[in-house]
Amino acid sequence: MFQDISLRAIYIGALAAFVGYAASFAIVLAGLTAMGASQSQAATGLFFATLGMGFCSIWLPAITRTPAAVAWSTPGAAFLAASATLPGGFAEAVGAMIACALLIALTGVIPALGRVVAAIPKPVANALLAGVILKLCLAPALGLGSAPKLVIPVIIAWVIGLTWNRLAAMPLAVVAFLGVMIFGVEVPQVAETEAARFLPEMTWIAPVFSVQSVISIAIPLYLVTMAGQNIPGFSVLELNGYAVNRQSALRQTGLASLLIAPFGSVPVNMSAITAAMMAGDDAGADPKGRYWAAIVSGVVYVGFAFAAAAVTALASVAPADLITAVAGLALIPALVAAISAAFNDPAQTEAPAMTFLITASGMSLFGVSGAFWGVVIGATIWMAKRAWSQ
Repeated sequence: MFQDISLRAIYIGALAAFVGYAASFAIVLAGLTAMGASQSQAATGLFFATLGMGFCSIWLPAITRTPAAVAWSTPGAAFLAASATLPGGFAEAVGAMIACALLIALTGVIPALGRVVAAIPKPVANALLAGVILKLCLAPALGLGSAPKLVIPVIIAWVIGLTWNRLAAMPLAVVAFLGVMIFGVEVPQVAETEAARFLPEMTWIAPVFSVQSVISIAIPLYLVTMAGQNIPGFSVLELNGYAVNRQSALRQTGLASLLIAPFGSVPVNMSAITAAMMAGDDAGADPKGRYWAAIVSGVVYVGFAFAAAAVTALASVAPADLITAVAGLALIPALVAAISAAFNDPAQTEAPAMTFLITASGMSLFGVSGAFWGVVIGATIWMAKRAWSQ
């Protein structure tokens, strides 16, 4: 095993972990906060989400000898950020995250569940993803109007990163965010004290389960995690020539998500973007040794977990416009890709359009969120048009 390790794998693995964390920690915090989490609860959720993807990124590649990297559910966190707080507060959201993790694990046991998800038309699934993340993607524009002095440096850094290397965009934006926090925002003494903590206060949240939370939060969270992360993650590995046992991977990431969900953590799942970095030539000339890049990324993620208290403390004192702008910038590439895929069939534009509009509207019907209704109505229109055309 150790004879397969290479300097290129170590470098790419560490870089992938830094890019993955920097690009999406703000989205995870925004999602947990929108669900009603307190600062200590959000820090605990971030800690266990980072720890979960770290340990899974070590375990899965080690046993499969593939660069099967694991990440937290970024589109899932974006969905939470765009959703209304449940009547039962964060405890009810935790119940929904537990239910979502159970669905992922069951998909690894019951192949029929995976076939149900795969049966959702891909344009409808992409429209769901686009509708889920649209609200956060608007945040940089809104922040530009409301707090230009804070947001402009972050956008400039992001653009500089894009012109240099797409993967550098968010790390540079985060560096600019830290600069704005240091020079443009007064950080209270209590936040500085919290930032010095090695571990967050481990807050256990007694979950509250309800039919409404399962339908409004758990099922859409499951769908965007499967469609936005797991399925593309499997495809990346397969396109690079690696054999993938999808059921086994879903069982293991689902069980990991089930273990960390009671602490307020979003699910963990197969990574797509960072996996593409670690499955390619940059991670080593020999494809058989590239799994070490994923293992290294897992080790780095475990290290990042112990920064959860500091990261959450700084984010808690950051102006809301600034933190959501950072989160929105990270999601723009995903929005572009999702919209492009949603409307790539000229004969079937109405179904994804309705899915996108209903999901993005933030509406609810009978206490059930628009994300659920968007999929139901979009899939119905898709099947009706398809049956009529035949």
